[in-house]
Amino acid sequence: MSKLLRRLPGRHSVFWKLALLLVGFCLLMIWLSWTWSRYAEKRNAYLSDEARFTLSEYAAQAERAWVAGQQAGVDTWLQQIGRSESGWVGVIGGDLQSLSSYPLSDVERQHMTFLRGLDWPVSRRSVTTPWLKVPFPTDPSAGSLVIELPKRFVPGRYLLVWRVLINGVIPGAFTLLLCVGLYRLLIQPLNHLRAQANAWRADQLGHRLSSQMINRQDELGELGRAFDQMAERLHSTVIVQQQLLRDMSHELRTPLSRLRVACEIEQSLPALRGRLGREVDGMQRLVDDTLQLAWLDTERQQLPMEEIQVLTLWEMLAENACFESGWPAAQLQCDLDADCWVRGHLNTLAQALENILRNAIRHSPPQGIVSLHGRRDGAFWLIWLDDQGGGVDPRELERIFAPFTRLDGSRPGNGGFGLGLSIARNSLALQGGTLWAENIMGGLRLNMRLLAKH
Repeated sequence: MSKLLRRLPGRHSVFWKLALLLVGFCLLMIWLSWTWSRYAEKRNAYLSDEARFTLSEYAAQAERAWVAGQQAGVDTWLQQIGRSESGWVGVIGGDLQSLSSYPLSDVERQHMTFLRGLDWPVSRRSVTTPWLKVPFPTDPSAGSLVIELPKRFVPGRYLLVWRVLINGVIPGAFTLLLCVGLYRLLIQPLNHLRAQANAWRADQLGHRLSSQMINRQDELGELGRAFDQMAERLHSTVIVQQQLLRDMSHELRTPLSRLRVACEIEQSLPALRGRLGREVDGMQRLVDDTLQLAWLDTERQQLPMEEIQVLTLWEMLAENACFESGWPAAQLQCDLDADCWVRGHLNTLAQALENILRNAIRHSPPQGIVSLHGRRDGAFWLIWLDDQGGGVDPRELERIFAPFTRLDGSRPGNGGFGLGLSIARNSLALQGGTLWAENIMGGLRLNMRLLAKH
């Protein structure tokens, strides 16, 4: 039973909406069929209100004629009623004898053995027209009106119309309403999704679904939100790629211009070779970093994770940084313990931490201190790197992670293309980590939140 309950869809599922719609439709059709069938039966098997009123009025007139003039009064009334009714009309007493001067024939006496009341059903299968007995309204024991039912009062004249209405028109109308409900429930959201896909095909990547669609709590709402997230991801990826191409083109123009000038002016061959080497190395670093950033921005495959001791990784990176920058090891400090183990991808984590460290050295004074600290935070390790570069404008704390961003006015320095922090943030994001910046006294702090070892 518990397995069955687990397999049932959630309470906001389209399944329950469809079930409610279809069950409600079936119950409504059953109720309408029963109600309208009874109504049609009453209209087609029983006398109408008009017929009952007219026949009751005839009985009242016959009673007044009997009270006023006995047989003579009844004879006069029968002659009058005969002008308006073509069928047989008579007035009989309680002993089934005629109250007029006209005696009953054998055929008429035979009819007297089975007379219908006003409230009796009238069968359409009968070959002959039914005869009705309507007692006097004031004194029923004194007599009754007997009349062959006039043709205009015979029920069931519109039986075919009622059958078409009940068995065709009404079910068809409610089936059409069911189709409208199914269309609004299923087809209309799919049309929104189709319009979204057509907008993408027309390169309208900024097109989004309506709030009515994405606020749905069922599977179609989840699909709509997935479409919107996919559109947002695709749009942002295209924008980043276009921006990278524009920035890379801009960054390449400067070294190419310097190479053109170097080739045009007269200088020694060794100097020209040195210039060419430096410019080519710089352009290669630019291309490599840009391609790596583009890969990190589009890559969503889960990287293989392993357990990494941050202290060991720091010692290796600090040694390389001291060699490249000429800083003494005493200026690169670390107070992490040997129990600081995180889960991540070694190469991408090493590159992210290396970029952060190079950025800190580049923007710190020659005698500055760059220090690494950390503490356990539940299932994560919070690690931060402090420099003494003077910090950045608080409004620029997020913009420093954008590609090709160099805040030379706020943090003086040279070298680099403004890609290091972007690569670091994307590298950490691929392994479940985050990176953000904050100002501290006299410098900038870059915070890393990494998954801790199990």
